[in-house]
Amino acid sequence: MNRIEASSPKVNSPAQVLVASLIGTTIEFFDFYIYANAAVLVFPRLFFPSTNPAAATLASLATFGIAFVARPIGSALFGHFGDRIGRKATLVIALLTMGLSTVGIGLLPTYHSIGLIAPLLLSLCRFGQGIGLGGEWGGAVLLAIENAPPNKRAWYGMFPQLGAPVGLFLSGCVFYLLTRGLSDQQFFAWGWRLPFLASSLLVFLGLYVRLAIHETPAFRKILEKGSQVKLPLIAVIRGHFKALVAGTLLCLATFVLFYLITVFALSWGTSPQGLGYPKSQFLLMQIFDVGFFALFIPISALLAERGRRSTMMWITGAIFLFGLVMAPIFSAGPGGALGMMALGQLLMGMTYGPLGTIVSELFPTSVRYSGSSLAFNFAGIFGASLAPYIATWLAKNYGLQYVGYYLCGATVLTMIGLLMIRETKDDDLHA
Repeated sequence: MNRIEASSPKVNSPAQVLVASLIGTTIEFFDFYIYANAAVLVFPRLFFPSTNPAAATLASLATFGIAFVARPIGSALFGHFGDRIGRKATLVIALLTMGLSTVGIGLLPTYHSIGLIAPLLLSLCRFGQGIGLGGEWGGAVLLAIENAPPNKRAWYGMFPQLGAPVGLFLSGCVFYLLTRGLSDQQFFAWGWRLPFLASSLLVFLGLYVRLAIHETPAFRKILEKGSQVKLPLIAVIRGHFKALVAGTLLCLATFVLFYLITVFALSWGTSPQGLGYPKSQFLLMQIFDVGFFALFIPISALLAERGRRSTMMWITGAIFLFGLVMAPIFSAGPGGALGMMALGQLLMGMTYGPLGTIVSELFPTSVRYSGSSLAFNFAGIFGASLAPYIATWLAKNYGLQYVGYYLCGATVLTMIGLLMIRETKDDDLHA
């Protein structure tokens, strides 16, 4: 099938490329974020012993981190096939993996029904989510930038990035409506399962769109020449290790920022030992603030067309300053919490818009799927997997200001990663 496509003159229209890259990441991130919301609002109560609520919350947040350990495994697995057989087929399988894992969570029995097997099964499904997302992100970005005109790669590359705020918005809306429309008894009895089960409909929609696209021009050249790398993972480690390290570092601040202003903020903002807001009120604030995330992704992509590296450097500096003022703003009443998350989401949009493009441009076509996916998802381990857990521990033991200092430390590492690379906006991805 791939050899036929490689010799075919068929090309994807811009609309096909942008819709296919956006819809897949929207579905994947919707699935990922409904778990994040449930890890705070549902799982501590239903999947862990209720004798110690604080310990149950920490245990639930730990299962949240399992997906980030799985993501590099998904990157290596799907990256291998993405660099060997093509972007299209690999993206379809990644979407199915994520969808089946998410629906599985919605069908799980709880701790009260089967005891300790419940959190084990929950962890297994979460691992499957991580495997799927580990293969999805890199392929979706490549689908966009490998079909893009040379002077519009950052613009095309921001469309799969838009899937993150759209997925976050949809997941927040679903949980807000459920918490408002159902009694606590209904919500915890069956209501929380609905978002996970509804994911099956979204997956079918995504598959319909993905199956209609053609292979990217850059990878078709690899197929025509028969120059696929036999072991892309080994090739990345041996031949592009510096790019792998740099790509991982330059993603760190983005991951830490995002999971502090979403998962940690929701946990700390609604817990009695934290700020104590009602869950529905805080979810509504987060739904409002995610608009800033979506709005500033295209703005940063346009800026990045003038220079990826310089744009990311000044944005990273702005995130460092945000880390210094995050705690006092967050603690200054409902207006402060709303403002803190709005500013954080604005900065998140600025750093996330060019991120997929700049990381992908660090690697040649033959190993680009593996290299970019591994860099992004290694950063997920170090920058996101335990971020809510670490932030909660710091806030409880040292105060909320140390959560901001934690973010500042991540920006320093990201700046080091940016100093390790050169400007890539004029590189030829088809060479």
